Amino acid sequence: MDINKRTILWIVFAVSLVVLWNNWMVSTGHPSMFAPQPPAKTAPVADAKKSESATAAANATATAGALPGAAAADGAAAPFKSELITVTTDVVRADIDTQGGVIRRLELLNFKENSHPGWFNGCFGWFKWCQPGDNGKNVVLFDIDASTNKTYLGQTGLINAPGAPNHTSSFIAKPGARMLNGANQVQLVLESESGGVKLTKTFTFKRGDYVVDVRHDVTNTGTAPVNPTLYMRLVHDGNKPATDSFFSSSYTGPTMYTAENKYEKLKFDTLEKEAKEAQKTGKPMVQDHVTHADNGWIAISQHFFVSAFIPQDKQMHEIVTEKIDTNLYGIGIKQPLGTLAPGATISNNARLFSGPQISKLLEPVTPGLELVKDYGWLAIIAKPMFWVMEHIHAVLGNWGWTIIAFTILIKLLFFPLSAAGYKSMAKIKLVTPKIQAIRERYKGDPAKMNQATMELYKTEKINPLGGCLPILIQMPVFISLYYVLQAAVEVRGAPWIGWITDLSQHDPFGILPVLYAISMFITTKLNPAPADPMQAKIMLFMPLVFSVMFFVFPSGLVLYWVVNNVLSIAQQWVITKKYSVPVPAKA
Repeated sequence: MDINKRTILWIVFAVSLVVLWNNWMVSTGHPSMFAPQPPAKTAPVADAKKSESATAAANATATAGALPGAAAADGAAAPFKSELITVTTDVVRADIDTQGGVIRRLELLNFKENSHPGWFNGCFGWFKWCQPGDNGKNVVLFDIDASTNKTYLGQTGLINAPGAPNHTSSFIAKPGARMLNGANQVQLVLESESGGVKLTKTFTFKRGDYVVDVRHDVTNTGTAPVNPTLYMRLVHDGNKPATDSFFSSSYTGPTMYTAENKYEKLKFDTLEKEAKEAQKTGKPMVQDHVTHADNGWIAISQHFFVSAFIPQDKQMHEIVTEKIDTNLYGIGIKQPLGTLAPGATISNNARLFSGPQISKLLEPVTPGLELVKDYGWLAIIAKPMFWVMEHIHAVLGNWGWTIIAFTILIKLLFFPLSAAGYKSMAKIKLVTPKIQAIRERYKGDPAKMNQATMELYKTEKINPLGGCLPILIQMPVFISLYYVLQAAVEVRGAPWIGWITDLSQHDPFGILPVLYAISMFITTKLNPAPADPMQAKIMLFMPLVFSVMFFVFPSGLVLYWVVNNVLSIAQQWVITKKYSVPVPAKA
């Protein structure tokens, strides 16, 4: 059988495209582009400034549906005038509502929003598409924004104790500092008492730390024993991120981890389907994802950032997911506190991490939290790659030059294999006239043509697949680097030189994709021309196809490929020249 390495090359590139495509749409929790998109939904959540009684009622309904036994705020009581208390450190600014002690807003002071509109996000015109990505606004995680239908809240409270304080109750804030002011930590203490139970929430924010200590002190102020259960819940709308596009998709949704089940993505779409199924069957949807453990955590993960509740360790709890309302979902922890006699108090120490997905910050917090940094299905390659890149960056101090140095390192590592492939290609180029002659001789008999071609390869000691090996080896590295640049918040906003101000975003002027096309064209010319005219056209067309695709790829990834091509051209030129047929001197 006549195995043409050009055909194999084309298949490798085509399969690689399908793999990238599949992982964008599937592993990140998004449907395939061939699947019909569900109609956009809006979260019917009231704005923070709207009627507080309406908000409390909505929250009470949500709690009753998701966490059985949770009490609503006292409707007959006098209206409570809530206030947003702002706590500021050197890394975060948090707004906590005294209505329920809910974390309503959390702003990361050291990270700016990326406003690159992207090729497929409805931004038309080359000039507008090339505008800088930093709009000066800080990244905001927890928030309620009616204009964008965004809902992202952190709620805690008590259930299984009738009338006990929950995330809709009125809390009183104790006086105290709201900023560090030279100290290493600042605390916000909130108190609420109802139903014979007093709940004290203490939020402790620390300098340079994205971990917030959340302590709950529960006191039985009644005359009978109570068995309260503490719940901690993250609430999020089901909307896709505004920056999501076909070529730049990322997972946003509930995630969880236990030592037994490891890391799991739960996906808003899955919760929606299960809620519809529960409605048909009459079974409580909240029971569909109940996990019992004495370890682990729950989180809302998104591109580059995460918020995770870590419950008190070595204490049994349930992890539950739920659909709270239209386009509104939750993932929570229910942790029984045991029986409290009258006058008894029990304390529970939990933590909330809300910040960037930086490995050295995630790993010390709790086991498994670093897994939210999603490297896709090639994590076994991507993690060591990023580890090497981090050490190179520690020396060079620039992620662009780090990528270049890493590319050279990879090229040196696979040099023997690449050299063997280029030698095989050079030899094929030498025997191309003989192959053409065989095709002409046996053009009416494909079987004999294939047999003669393989005999020629055997005689000349040529491996027809040798030229494909470098590509086959590089593709996993290429895909892994794509995931590294997609997942590494360290590279987010990192400049290289001149016009490249963010290596995690596309090249704003398209210079790197053009350089890639030129390098691919030169590589094609150095390779032996395919005998089949159609294959020759495909080989000339491929650089253009990939260049267009690279216009929306992270510039760091295109930089890697351009440098790799330049090194390959140099290596291939030397080897081809070594094995070329000498030109006879003129008489």
